[in-house]
Amino acid sequence: MSGLLFILVTLLTFGYLGLAVHYLGHWRGHVLWPRQSGIEHSLLGALLLLHAIVLTLPVFHSGTVSLGLGTALSLLSWMMLLIFWTGSYFSRMEGLQTFLVPVAFVAVLLAEILPLPRNTYAVNDVAFLLHMVVSLLAYSLFAIGALIAILMLMQERALHERKPGRLSGKLPPLMVMENLMFQTLGTGFLLLTASLASGVLFSEEVFGKPAVFSHKTVFAVTSWLVFGALLVGRKYRGWRGRMAIRWTLGGFALLLLAYIGTKAVMQFVLH
Repeated sequence: MSGLLFILVTLLTFGYLGLAVHYLGHWRGHVLWPRQSGIEHSLLGALLLLHAIVLTLPVFHSGTVSLGLGTALSLLSWMMLLIFWTGSYFSRMEGLQTFLVPVAFVAVLLAEILPLPRNTYAVNDVAFLLHMVVSLLAYSLFAIGALIAILMLMQERALHERKPGRLSGKLPPLMVMENLMFQTLGTGFLLLTASLASGVLFSEEVFGKPAVFSHKTVFAVTSWLVFGALLVGRKYRGWRGRMAIRWTLGGFALLLLAYIGTKAVMQFVLH
């Protein structure tokens, strides 16, 4: 790691750490600084720009893309935060940052700790880069959808027990969160469809080899079927509430096994 990259990673790590402590402190009732949404949004935007520089500097230096587990998690967390940061201009997404920022902090640390894989891809490999961007966008949207589902579950439980927590009082109403979750899942489903289609139909152009039947394919297709069934059930059967939450979390668990689980096994077990 170059001296400049080390300085940028250090600034990014402490920036995410400070913001995570701030959000988690307000959630737990240990207020260090008052909430100022404008300043927080600007600071998060600056950290996202810094994170983007940290992700792209090694690519410009080597001319190749190396997607190890740590780098993939860092890129996923960046995309999730970017979607949240951009989407908050158009929808009320308060509460998500309480969990997204700590995830980004951990992901940046893992990207520096975990070793890089041997396989790399050339920057000028347009087919692979397009497939990678579409896939990561899909995973990021499904991850945000799963987080919304967890927050809905927490809020629903608090309402039933008549014990509203500190976080549930700051979240949007359940119906608003549910609509946001399905909008997120719908967009993610379209992107996952494009990712699976490009990976199977154009495997030689994307990966340089024919498509193979693997555990990753099985988990990814099963996840696609689960999310597809959920969206159809929502449209024609009016699925909502805990039914929708269970299907969302189940589909995301399969997607985690398809991507993160497979990548971890390939990098650390079968290397």
